[in-house]
Amino acid sequence: FDPNYVDKYTFENRNISAGEQVAAGAGTETAKTCGNSGIAQVAADLTDFNVNQNAWISSMILYKLGLFGIDWDNTPFMDNKASFQRGINQAVRRTATELADNLGRVRTTSQIDGDLQDARGNLQFDEETWYFGLNPFGPKTPTPSYYRDAVTKLRSFNARLGSCQATFDARADNLKQYIDRISSDIGSTSAILKERAENHNNGWFDFRADDRFWFAYGQLYAYYGLMKGAQADFEDVIKEKHLGNLWDTMDAQFVSALRIQPFIIANGREDGWIMPTHLTTMGFYVLRVRSNMVEISNVLTQ
Repeated sequence: FDPNYVDKYTFENRNISAGEQVAAGAGTETAKTCGNSGIAQVAADLTDFNVNQNAWISSMILYKLGLFGIDWDNTPFMDNKASFQRGINQAVRRTATELADNLGRVRTTSQIDGDLQDARGNLQFDEETWYFGLNPFGPKTPTPSYYRDAVTKLRSFNARLGSCQATFDARADNLKQYIDRISSDIGSTSAILKERAENHNNGWFDFRADDRFWFAYGQLYAYYGLMKGAQADFEDVIKEKHLGNLWDTMDAQFVSALRIQPFIIANGREDGWIMPTHLTTMGFYVLRVRSNMVEISNVLTQ
């Protein structure tokens, strides 16, 4: 993975909010051009990264079998990538729900967009289904197939949005709600990190510490890109509310957090001096990001 993956996007060159018309032809509906959604684009790209550019670890048969019957999550081996992918997926799931329920419709009174509804449903599918299962017994459609279909649906929505045939409601209250939901999501992750750091601080011998760390890392990795997309989608709102500096500060917090990539995760005591405490460090950065989000949300309320 590349912590600087957001640099490949050129959202800053758009100068238009999502769904805003930028050009029109000879008065025909198909000739119109509107700004597409950076949020939808990043969500699709992140899921594509998880299941097309990489193998989806959590549903692979070798991962499900474990180490001599022991779940890989309870060992120091083979589970970091799975946790990282699940962290990304958690962020994309949250975003797909917001797109379907709020951002992709007008004040929740219009019909839900079909592509966004399908994408949300596919992304909610469980993360561990292989080609065959016992409960219920028989062949199954594996998890990656559902997620690949979600990528197709998100990109279909964005293509229709770009031709002004879909809706993106880029209002300040929608941005506030989206940020509040993300803030709540990473706040929950911070609490999980805190509980693990305080009650299981066995240094390098806490074999679940790496799961917690890389899940949180995956979440921040995904939300970094999704917030870049939101900055483009809500460009007019951000300018009107003078949020540019606060947004840049939040981006800087993401960058700082994503620099933390220890080779071995240690869950040492907070007052220890031999073993590092990577969970507490990650929790600190999660809270810094969340603090910036709360500030942005407060400004949007005014």
